[in-house]
Amino acid sequence: MTLAVLKSRALAGMHAPEVTVEVHLANGLPSFTIVGLPETEVKESKDRVRAALQNARFDFPAQRITVNLAPADLPKESGRFDLPIALGILAASGQIPGDQLDQYEFAGELSLSGELRPIRGALAMTFAMHDGSGERGRDHKPRGFILPRANADEAALVRDASIYPAESLLQVCAHFGASDPEARLQRHRPAAAAVRPQYPDFAEVKGQQQAKRALEVAAAGNHSVLLIGPPGTGKTMLAARFPGILPPMTDQEALESAAVQSLTSGFSIARWKQRPYRAPHHTASGVALVGGGGTPRPGEISLAHRGVLFLDELPEFDRKVLEVLREPLESGQITISRAARQADFPARFQLIAAMNPCPCGYLGHVSGKCRCTPDHVARYQDRISGPLLDRIDMQIQVGALAQDELMKQGEGEPSSAVATRVERAFALQLGRQDKANNLLSTTEIDQHCKPDAAGEQLLRSAMTRLNWSARAYHRVLKVARTIADLAGAATIGATHIAEAIQYRRALRER
Repeated sequence: MTLAVLKSRALAGMHAPEVTVEVHLANGLPSFTIVGLPETEVKESKDRVRAALQNARFDFPAQRITVNLAPADLPKESGRFDLPIALGILAASGQIPGDQLDQYEFAGELSLSGELRPIRGALAMTFAMHDGSGERGRDHKPRGFILPRANADEAALVRDASIYPAESLLQVCAHFGASDPEARLQRHRPAAAAVRPQYPDFAEVKGQQQAKRALEVAAAGNHSVLLIGPPGTGKTMLAARFPGILPPMTDQEALESAAVQSLTSGFSIARWKQRPYRAPHHTASGVALVGGGGTPRPGEISLAHRGVLFLDELPEFDRKVLEVLREPLESGQITISRAARQADFPARFQLIAAMNPCPCGYLGHVSGKCRCTPDHVARYQDRISGPLLDRIDMQIQVGALAQDELMKQGEGEPSSAVATRVERAFALQLGRQDKANNLLSTTEIDQHCKPDAAGEQLLRSAMTRLNWSARAYHRVLKVARTIADLAGAATIGATHIAEAIQYRRALRER
């Protein structure tokens, strides 16, 4: 046998298209060529594969070796093709039987000693293999997946996937050459379900009842929030504890989040069903936030998918960087376009931002030590554009605590109590419209967010006085709907509208 054909997967954004690895041995001067649009990491696999085969005591063929990675127009990157290339050489040279190779897909980076090192994107690859996205069609039984043991728990999150982890090239070869079933690779059993994720507790934050109430509303309806207040008032503490009051992740949400993090090797099974919390520094670039690169990778907004994106010191971010958030906040996804390729990533995150009210930070502080002029304050707040501010549902004033309140002993309400109310309100939304209030369309807002007569009159008066845009009007209605859900009210009343209006008035209107 001089030709061996194996299956593997490439990565293209969130997709993992099938790759056919063809290995051919021919007479002629010894050479080793890889074709099929390989990038540098794939080209370097020649040296890793050669050393791994020799150190595992296999014969490296002194022939002309050609490896084709098809389709030829799909870029191939990373070291995940080391294992299928090595097995292809062994099968083509007759050192291992090749009659069962078509029953599996392979991925793994080889060390020089022949050990298998973990790869990124194992969960996305398992998804693609199991949903029938390959050449075999959806009705065909999915292949088994042989990959490094370090990736086994991650890949096994896909229900009913046949995962066969291995620690070395020798183990994989023994799987195909051994007649004893005990010597073959065993199907991996998923790890036991993790305990309920542990988050920092709201009880540790003293005072700030208004801000806590606002964050409860935001958590119940999936609304974005801007926290405004002097330094040291607890804005960062509140944001860090916010994931702990969000509704529990469903299996589908957890898989989506884990799949994105798997693309950057950032997923750990210990964080299964734990809401991601991303807090990039204000010096982050636009590419760091939305993703990009020659081979598109997810950015912070995608890594925060189904979780929280916290932007501290919001006006300190470059204005152009902040503007890239506008489309993902509306659509929940981001498309990275480059000259050679395009990739789509999910970005259904919940934005929590924090800022000082002025350059010195102490505007409105009880100490009265702010000396910023109105012009300085206006220029500082204008670093956040009107269109972006319009997309943030709630603006919350976080004031300085009085000394008596700060020195008071005892803890406040725990996150578990708040989370119970949030979960109850969220269940009402799922039962009524099968989605969070923040995701309601214009037609659905008219259907589910109609206030009573007193509430409609109050809303009409606020619109006239504050000159809201259509987007601001709809966002106030959605926040009011969430407030009514927390109260267990079927109809939006004037009190719900009044509270929602107050959540948009921390900064001056644009």
